[in-house]
Amino acid sequence: MTKDEIQAQIDQLKMDYIRIQGDLDKLEANGGNVTMLEKSLNRIEDELAELRQQLERAQ
Repeated sequence: MTKDEIQAQIDQLKMDYIRIQGDLDKLEANGGNVTMLEKSLNRIEDELAELRQQLERAQ
């Protein structure tokens, strides 16, 4: 994977994270169950960490 491809994946995950965080905030404000969204955020954080490591190795 090239640096540009890795960066594109990072950017996409960041957008997904922001969207899910907004959904979580709304659901939490209405007393909903946020467990699945929290798991999604944790998964994205892990993926971002891995991609950032790949990006560092690619430079």
